[in-house]
Amino acid sequence: MFCPYCGAEDTKVIDSRLVAEGSQVRRRRECVVCGERCTTYETAELLMPRVIKQDGSREPFSDEKLRNGLLRALEKRPVSAEQIEAALSRIKHELRAAGEREIASKWIGERVMAVLSELDPVAYVRFASVYRSFQDVSEFQRAILEFTDGKT
Repeated sequence: MFCPYCGAEDTKVIDSRLVAEGSQVRRRRECVVCGERCTTYETAELLMPRVIKQDGSREPFSDEKLRNGLLRALEKRPVSAEQIEAALSRIKHELRAAGEREIASKWIGERVMAVLSELDPVAYVRFASVYRSFQDVSEFQRAILEFTDGKT
């Protein structure tokens, strides 16, 4: 590892610790030339699967699209930022755990709906109305009935 202060090509590790619930390694380093110390963080680079859209086209997974969809559904709802981040992490973990190189957008949409049904019923219906392209009020009623039947 290069020293960020003098540019020397070698630093020695003084201390290593797991952080972020074990998903990162924090390392304290010291330059062997100038003696300055710095901290580095290591995380595994995990590849997300490509998304197969309904029209058959493929695109890279977009963390931003997933986040925006959740945020739109949860707008002005009593759900904390921590709960939203936990939901995003859970969906991404399930995507990686699926072990597939490509995954259907429908699978992602269904996972989002499952997470939203646990977080907030209004957000669930909002997301479902867009995701399933509701055309009239009866479809909203059906979604609400599905939600309430699944919760009793």
